[in-house]
Amino acid sequence: MISTLAALAAPYGAYKVGFAGFSIIAKSALNQGMSHYTLSVYRNAIAAVVFAPCAIVLERFAGLSICTCRPVIDQNLYYAGMKYTTSTFATAMTNIIPAITFCMAWILRLEKVNIKELRSQGKIVGTLVTVGGAMIMTLIKGPTIALPWTKPKEISNHHSTSNPQDPIKGALMIAAGCFCWAIFVVLQAITLKSYPAELSLAALICMMGALQGIVLTLLAEKGNTAIWSIHWDIKLLAAAYSGIICSGASYYVSGLLMKEKGPVFFTAFNPLCMIIVAIMATFILAEQMDLGRVLGAIVIVLGLYLVIWGKAKDQTLSDSGRDLQGAPVDHSQTTTIKDSGHALTEDDNHLAIS
Repeated sequence: MISTLAALAAPYGAYKVGFAGFSIIAKSALNQGMSHYTLSVYRNAIAAVVFAPCAIVLERFAGLSICTCRPVIDQNLYYAGMKYTTSTFATAMTNIIPAITFCMAWILRLEKVNIKELRSQGKIVGTLVTVGGAMIMTLIKGPTIALPWTKPKEISNHHSTSNPQDPIKGALMIAAGCFCWAIFVVLQAITLKSYPAELSLAALICMMGALQGIVLTLLAEKGNTAIWSIHWDIKLLAAAYSGIICSGASYYVSGLLMKEKGPVFFTAFNPLCMIIVAIMATFILAEQMDLGRVLGAIVIVLGLYLVIWGKAKDQTLSDSGRDLQGAPVDHSQTTTIKDSGHALTEDDNHLAIS
């Protein structure tokens, strides 16, 4: 059962690798002056252009009337918070999403939880452990671990003067964005129960996000037409990369995963992104790996295992219940017993008459 769940979650794990790369690309684009409003608009627009034809051909845009999920608020809050912090900090903050989603799914009864049962305790403890592991990676440094492909000297981060660092303001924005993100995930899970058209839903979410993002941008950036300018540079790469990988493909894969395992299992993999970012940073940016990151990564893996183990137990019980309900009833023995009883009664009556 664990191997089945792992195989199901493999596409989402691959997506997390892509999302980790986007954190670095998006931070570079924002540092070069790209507006987070236009980044959100271009991201959703590109995703809609790429995935809408596929949805029309394969699903004929099933579920057009139910696209009420809006990814605009969480994206803009996340990008705005990233401007005031760093990509690593923003990625670390997203690890509160599993805890928020778990609480919301528990309240809305999307997640089966019985504190007295060991499998539910595993899911609760696993969710807390993953968040704790992410915090260890963020707060604890420890001695540096020398890797052969990293340089011994530290690489300084050059931030644009247009993006002054304000960790408190950035953390508040990212936290608010994570809360909206968790709401969006729960709404998507609820929607997929009635309209299981993952590709159409992904395309429609992006279309609605682009339209609403345009309205929001026009209201927030009145008369500032320069923000819409985009060239063959990191800004275009950030918009295209985020649209195809982090919006369209993400919503489709998340729809498949949530339809099978629910929103909690889906968001439980969020802390993996921080591990991937830490590993990629050692190769791309030649950053030094410290003991705190390694310990935090180990804790996150243990937490994820507990969540997957709990979900595997849920799946086993669910499959057992369906097998019992769907098992055919053997009426031959009952009929034989009844017929035998009737025959004995007739024989007794015959003897009594004689």
